[in-house]
Amino acid sequence: MRRFLALGVLLAVASLPRVVAGQRPAPRSVPLTRGMVITESVRIRPGTYTFDADPSMDSALVVVRGEGITVDLRGVTLRGAAAEAAPDAARGVAIRVDGGRDITIHGASIRGVRIAVLARGTRGLTLRDNDLSYNWKPRLFSLVGHESLIDWLSFHQNEKREWMRFGAAIYLDSVQGGRIEGNRAEQGMNALLMHRTDSVRIVENTVAFNSGLGIGMYRSSGNVIVRNRIDYNVRGYSHRWYRRGQDSAGLLMYEQSHGNVVAWNSVTHSGDGLFLWAGQETMDSGKGGANDNLFFANDFSFAPTNGIEATFSRNHFIGNIVEGNDHGVWGGYSYSSTIRGNCFARNRIAIAIEHGQDNTITHNTFRGDTTAIYLWANPIEPSDWGYPKHRDTRSRDYRITDNRFTGHATTWRVTQTSALDTARNVVAADAAACTPRRLLGAEYDSLTSVIQQAAGTASSTARSFDASIPAALWPRRDRSAIVVDEWGPFDWRSPKLWPVDTMHDAVQLRTLGPTGRWRITSLDGVRGVSSRSGRMGDTLVVRPLREREHDWRVTLEYLGGATVSPRGVRTAAGVPVPFTFARWEPHMRWDVRFFAWTDTLQDPPRSSGNLDAITRGTPILTRQERRLDYQWYGPRFGLPQNRWALDATSTVTVPDGEHTVRIISDDAARVWVDDRLVIERREPGGSEVMHAPLDGGTHTVRVQFYQLTGWTELRVDIVPGRERSVGSAGPH
Repeated sequence: MRRFLALGVLLAVASLPRVVAGQRPAPRSVPLTRGMVITESVRIRPGTYTFDADPSMDSALVVVRGEGITVDLRGVTLRGAAAEAAPDAARGVAIRVDGGRDITIHGASIRGVRIAVLARGTRGLTLRDNDLSYNWKPRLFSLVGHESLIDWLSFHQNEKREWMRFGAAIYLDSVQGGRIEGNRAEQGMNALLMHRTDSVRIVENTVAFNSGLGIGMYRSSGNVIVRNRIDYNVRGYSHRWYRRGQDSAGLLMYEQSHGNVVAWNSVTHSGDGLFLWAGQETMDSGKGGANDNLFFANDFSFAPTNGIEATFSRNHFIGNIVEGNDHGVWGGYSYSSTIRGNCFARNRIAIAIEHGQDNTITHNTFRGDTTAIYLWANPIEPSDWGYPKHRDTRSRDYRITDNRFTGHATTWRVTQTSALDTARNVVAADAAACTPRRLLGAEYDSLTSVIQQAAGTASSTARSFDASIPAALWPRRDRSAIVVDEWGPFDWRSPKLWPVDTMHDAVQLRTLGPTGRWRITSLDGVRGVSSRSGRMGDTLVVRPLREREHDWRVTLEYLGGATVSPRGVRTAAGVPVPFTFARWEPHMRWDVRFFAWTDTLQDPPRSSGNLDAITRGTPILTRQERRLDYQWYGPRFGLPQNRWALDATSTVTVPDGEHTVRIISDDAARVWVDDRLVIERREPGGSEVMHAPLDGGTHTVRVQFYQLTGWTELRVDIVPGRERSVGSAGPH
């Protein structure tokens, strides 16, 4: 009976209302003007319209209100921040749809804004063939070999529209019915965010190379998501150094989002492929969940963390490809879920479920995973969770049948789990190719037929599509294809020099990008290179001058096919494109004194004078450091776990021009430049970025920092220019 529950979900979705385009007169043609309100169908005259956006989310360049309205923006570009501006300078809303019914917006190109299209309370919304790329995204502070907690995301709350401050190409708030089709949203933070949005068909869009989410859903149900490219939505990855993803995801499904159908999507190379969580309501009460969603014939591969994470909920995972992830499926506290006819390969753990109940794992193929299946329960559950106080959370009642296992160090590992049916599984030596269609047989065709019906429309503008995963954006590669710099994932459409590892006397830089050739055009502060020309994909070894090891630059020129820069600037094939790698870090030597205390009455938050009193005491440790750069969960240098402080002083000489002192601290810190207090954070809290201007010349810099409990992060940099980037959260 359980294997047919997914069909019930599909039949319900297939009965959703369609958006039907009626006969309408040809719209009039008008220029776009700032603040215009559109109440009837209109054709905006082609051209580029540049504007300074109002930062308020309640304002917009264009507002659409009414019923039966088509806004034709073919050939129109709306631009907020300039292409050369930092992506976190983008602000405001380009188009806002206020309520209404049967609204269509198509053909727009929107750049340099916080939210490109914001729709609230609309019934029957169609967004078609819009290019909403290169909009707001934050600077990232996790770089090669060096992670920062600043970049970790939390989408757990959106009851008060908290997600809006993260920006989006498309933000749907309480939208009912409609179609999002043929749109492109790349190189922002989030592509499509949905809040309390139901019965929308999301078909054949490309939402890729974003630094947060491809698609995010909160209390959004009954939607159909088919044949989209949802790839490379990732942060928190540095190949061979760390791979945490920092809660980025291709598809995020949160807080009572149920009855959605997700089929034939490419969801690869994202922090998580799918990140599904029941929500705080379930965590507190034990009731509900993000339940009865169907995930059919998708590619959830090459995630730094989990191809599929689905927790505290009941769902169906049928006929998916799950390859090369840390966990193929992380299913903590999942129950009554079906994992059927999937192809698992080369994951560290293919299926890992803690405290799961009544789950079925059947007719899957497992090939080359380190561990195929791991089931367990913990003796002690978190005391601050309401969930285990309201529900039975024993690990029990699994049906693991008719699966095929090939090439595993551990086939399955089961602890603290009762009542397993493990009939008709096969452990074989061969590694036969796996396809979901072959594993599922007639069931694959039955599901395909119903999903095609659910994704269809009676509109004359409907497009047919085949029942297959769309072609990959790039040739299928493992996680090494993920490259994340200070502005997010690299899209391989332009040339780039990227360090192979952290900096040493001989620095290895890989030439990344489209096929072509490169040659060196200039060197500064460099005594030698391994080659002066070559093919893209080569590794270039650079040897800086000994006296310039922290101040050097190498510039190359690419010649080959057409390119698109990370800011969206296009260059024709055969036109040379320069690309550079530079290192500038002024010489500093910090004299650091460490202090500790045990009496909680001395905690700096209790009195503004406590930190000064602590640092006037006797240090427990002194060190000299070339950089102030500490991050750890466990103590180092013999420091205590909690309640310690430092006082550090250095002299720095910087060239003429504008510079910035930048500090990241968790808990709190103060910075003086030439005995003038320029940065102060008194209260403890999570990692936070702070800045102060620094002019050219020689300066004395002093830093005080204290750590109460938990994670330690302190990082001090001198960077060129006037930087004000605050990280992922953006303005509060």
